[in-house]
Amino acid sequence: MEITQGVPFESFGLSEATMRAINNKHYEISTPVQAGCIPPMLEGKDVIAKAPTGTGKTMAFGIPIIERIDASSDTVQAVILAPTRELALQITDEMREVAVHHEGVRLVCLYGGQPIGKQINALKRKPQIVVATPGRLSDHMKRRTVVVKDVKTVVLDEADRMLDMGFIHDVTRILDKIPARQNLGMFSATISREVMDISWVYQRDPEEITVRATEENKPDILQYRIEVPSEGKVDAVAAIIKGENLDRVMCFCNTKGSTERLAKFLQLRGLDAQCIHGDIPQKKREAVMTLFREGKLHVFVATDVAARGIDVDDVDAVFNFEVPEENEHYIHRIGRTGRAKRHGVAYTLLSDFPSRMRLDEIVRNTRSQIIPARIDENGHVLPVEKK
Repeated sequence: MEITQGVPFESFGLSEATMRAINNKHYEISTPVQAGCIPPMLEGKDVIAKAPTGTGKTMAFGIPIIERIDASSDTVQAVILAPTRELALQITDEMREVAVHHEGVRLVCLYGGQPIGKQINALKRKPQIVVATPGRLSDHMKRRTVVVKDVKTVVLDEADRMLDMGFIHDVTRILDKIPARQNLGMFSATISREVMDISWVYQRDPEEITVRATEENKPDILQYRIEVPSEGKVDAVAAIIKGENLDRVMCFCNTKGSTERLAKFLQLRGLDAQCIHGDIPQKKREAVMTLFREGKLHVFVATDVAARGIDVDDVDAVFNFEVPEENEHYIHRIGRTGRAKRHGVAYTLLSDFPSRMRLDEIVRNTRSQIIPARIDENGHVLPVEKK
């Protein structure tokens, strides 16, 4: 079922406590994904929702979960899985806002990189809702610090990213250990083969909700392809950043080695650049992400997996220093710019035949409009006139 419009929150028949929280946020009309998902989830049905990022998915599953919690019980009744620590914290904050007038409803957020002892203490307060990354929830289940036998609702948020990141075994192990589960909600920007496999095994007649990227929620992004010799790529990035006066920039590479080299070479050209990838310790990664999120870092260089969960919505430009190996990665990368109704720009640098072929394939599969361009002597990017 494709949903294109929201409906008044009053039409859902929500409790007074939830309506007070919604009114606090000055919301009257739901987003389309909320209109499609809240009614079936309130009834305890399985849901699979395909919706772009930034369309209000957290409240689409958060409201029904909070409405169905028995606050007098001390058992875990709902589990929400997210691919990254950042997303898990964001979900927890939003759900706390919805639960603010529900007396006795308690949430906990569990993720890697934080001392497990601190989380065990938080669990002693008997939360009914657990928001977690799959790996850390698995650890707690093995230690029996989280008991999931009474869990009724499970949600997988950003399911495609979670499964892309290699969490499929953790996710299936967790689902297999929740015998009393009544409904499973899956929320995803794309419905990949792996997402369909999980749905097929673990859902029963799910309500399928699709929210298309409308002109309103589709990012406004100018996309350029620039031919540059491989030895001139770093200079091209530096020239564009300076020439176009870009304040906050993300550069994507395919390998850990490339991110290290690009960050180092940009630093040598006088730019404030730092990188993150899977081999950099969690603490250092978080410090770099925080600097970037707070606007204190000019250029952020990352691999696709390491950049997941960084929710910064005012990136001036995205550079594909290397063409991504997956079509979805291209969409995720460029989606970092042009958010919140701003204009964004994405530059893809091409220096050999395979990268050109790869980008042509991305254009075919994603229907992206990518404009051939060149860099002038002042670092300005100009479209190449067709002959």
